[in-house]
Amino acid sequence: MKAPPVSVTVTDLTLRFPVYGVDAKSLKKHLARVAIGGRLSQSHHGSAEVTAISGLSMTLKAGDRLGLIGHNGSGKTTLLRALSGAYEPDEGQIEVKGRIAPLLDLSLGIDPSATGLENIRLRGRIAGLSAKDIDGKMEEIGKFTGLGPFLAMPLKTYSAGMAARLAFAVATAVDADVLLMDEWIAVGDAEFQKIAHQRLLSLVERAGILVLASHDMDLIRLYCNKVMRMEGGVASPVTSIKNLDQLLAQT
Repeated sequence: MKAPPVSVTVTDLTLRFPVYGVDAKSLKKHLARVAIGGRLSQSHHGSAEVTAISGLSMTLKAGDRLGLIGHNGSGKTTLLRALSGAYEPDEGQIEVKGRIAPLLDLSLGIDPSATGLENIRLRGRIAGLSAKDIDGKMEEIGKFTGLGPFLAMPLKTYSAGMAARLAFAVATAVDADVLLMDEWIAVGDAEFQKIAHQRLLSLVERAGILVLASHDMDLIRLYCNKVMRMEGGVASPVTSIKNLDQLLAQT
């Protein structure tokens, strides 16, 4: 049976976040100082709220590699989290056809008191793998980490680099139709970064759709064929990567 086509459709997406313990006037001054963030307004209950994404619409199909550009606080990460299902739209709709792999927070679900092997199982289940899937990938993941006997030890005994290698190995073991990335991931020492780059590149190539948020324009040009600029929660139309310089000139 042929698998259904991969696609991402976002229609008039709006996301708002209430801000407690501060009035709209003082918050507006703070946002002005840092020159980032979405649009500030009053909620129906009189409290302050920030519209992180406003009326965003886009359609992505198999083969699309979308680069998200914009200043810190422009809404890029918020959009990625919304696409992953972490945020429920206040208005509009998100429809994703295909398996999603959000590489947004590698430390999600990692338990310092559990062993490396236990963390592989835990993180794998969070990523949507079945127990059978994890069993089938366990040897490959363990070998890729290069941690050997340390896999039987609690994560709290690991160095930061060792923990990062384990988290990266598990997160990238999932084949995805839709891959969401907040910056390109670089973990471990120089030697591990080389093999990590190849593993990540292979994952990107197998994905039907990639959405990559980054401040590195060379990276955007290298891996993306489409681009969208975000500013204060408002997105430009999705356009060809050929128009990247034109979008940058508007910032």
